[in-house]
Amino acid sequence: MRWAVAETGDGGARLCPLEPDGRPAGPVLEEPSLVEAVRSRPEVERWVWRSTAEIYRTLLAAGVRVGRCYDVQAAEALLIGYEEGQSGQARSLPAAWARLHGLPVPPDAPARAAETQPSLFDSAPVPLPPGVDEFSALTAVYAGQLARTARTAHPDRMRLLLAAESAGMLVATEMTRAGIPWRVDVHRALLDDLLGERFAGGTEPRRMAELADEVSRAFGSRVRPDLPQDILKAFARAGIALSSTRKWELQQVDHPAVAPLLAYKSLYRLYTAHGWSWLEQWVHGGRFRPEYLPGGTVSGRWTTNGGGALQIPKVIRQAIRADPGWTLVVADADQMEPRVLAAISRDPGLMEVAGRGADLYADLAARGFDGDRAQAKLALLGAIYGQTSGDALTHLAGLRRRYPAAVAYVDDAAHAGEEGRLVRTWLGRTCPPFTQDPEQPVDNGYTGNSAARARGRFTRNFVVQGSAADWALLVLAGLRHAIAGMRAELVFFQHDEVIVHCPRTEAAAVAAAITTAADTAGRLTFGPTPVRFPFTTAVVQCYGDAK
Repeated sequence: MRWAVAETGDGGARLCPLEPDGRPAGPVLEEPSLVEAVRSRPEVERWVWRSTAEIYRTLLAAGVRVGRCYDVQAAEALLIGYEEGQSGQARSLPAAWARLHGLPVPPDAPARAAETQPSLFDSAPVPLPPGVDEFSALTAVYAGQLARTARTAHPDRMRLLLAAESAGMLVATEMTRAGIPWRVDVHRALLDDLLGERFAGGTEPRRMAELADEVSRAFGSRVRPDLPQDILKAFARAGIALSSTRKWELQQVDHPAVAPLLAYKSLYRLYTAHGWSWLEQWVHGGRFRPEYLPGGTVSGRWTTNGGGALQIPKVIRQAIRADPGWTLVVADADQMEPRVLAAISRDPGLMEVAGRGADLYADLAARGFDGDRAQAKLALLGAIYGQTSGDALTHLAGLRRRYPAAVAYVDDAAHAGEEGRLVRTWLGRTCPPFTQDPEQPVDNGYTGNSAARARGRFTRNFVVQGSAADWALLVLAGLRHAIAGMRAELVFFQHDEVIVHCPRTEAAAVAAAITTAADTAGRLTFGPTPVRFPFTTAVVQCYGDAK
């Protein structure tokens, strides 16, 4: 049973059950409280609302958890991408309503600055036109989206993608509220040990200042190691021409300034990205609560709004520790993208390999690379990421002979991207075409201009990475459902890794639930294939001990 629900602006709500085609199936009810309207109807299987990020946050704050939802805003973004090949178009309820009626589409509200707390600086929602109430707009847009979904090439897949994206929105909102357990004292001790004591006046901590002095002494003059242009000029004066101060380029240089400079750059990243200021801004009450943004990239991978949750340095992971009596179940998908390639390409040989042991690369090596795991990995990742030079090209030729359907699948995606055609994931998430320079026509194949070739490399990976992101959403949905009756809480996710914080007594059940969720997601996403999607799971007190 699906119900539509919309806020009335005074804390109340309008709601009603829906027919399968999205039309109201009964009278529209008026309730004085959104929270109580939802809380009092546990029998509702799926709530249809404008935006999970806006509505579910309110419900969670009142202790109301829902099982499933349909996020109209998230669905609009996916459908517009599918139909028009456009990314980043307005997707709010007013925008969807205007699009449905052929009217000028209003822009979405400006995005919040990345380094602000979500509860303090939310933008006001885009208003509907005068005389159009939110509930009527919601039900009309929802019915329209159901009809648009039915017109896609694979309606069942698109329905599954919309459901998965909505489930991801629920997970993201819950993870933002739960937060990652964080030991402030451990974090401070790490900073003190690595950076040294801080000085008054906001100057660099002691160890960074010492390294800066070493760099200057090596050059024989005062140099600011935090300014790339200063470094490039200093090396030029020493007769060394560099194009950048990137680590790989500096490592090729024989000069006494290189070692302290690389050490300084490492500490500088730590100091600016996860130093004392970051700790004070983002960790409160023993939890780090980033705002997760499902589908934040074209491929469907998640991003976060501030806090750098998806780029936590290994050393700082020591501060992520379970509460007393609890533990962290850290699960990492094994060779996720090669397994997805096997499933979407339906290559018989690669599916067989991906259905066997946990180490896919070792199995590949035993079958065609003289047992050399490194060569097998290089070949397969080269096919996915478009590495077509040197050893990768040689190994790719061997891979093409053994697994022709798999290589042809990504080759076709690359050709489509170069030619400016739309490229889709298995479920239907769409990569928009690039804007072609009319002065540089695109050639057929791999001989086009650099922009076309770059897009071809992107779409080659997009069909795999994006399909993997779609699969991961269903893993999250299944895991969320499995732990709903436990005290366990999902606290972290990035494209191939998930962390559950749970009482020690629940750890075994959570680990089993992850395995089941991965298997189920594989069948739901890709249909019946022999491909397995194993996870490496660690039960630890500290995230830093998981790898």
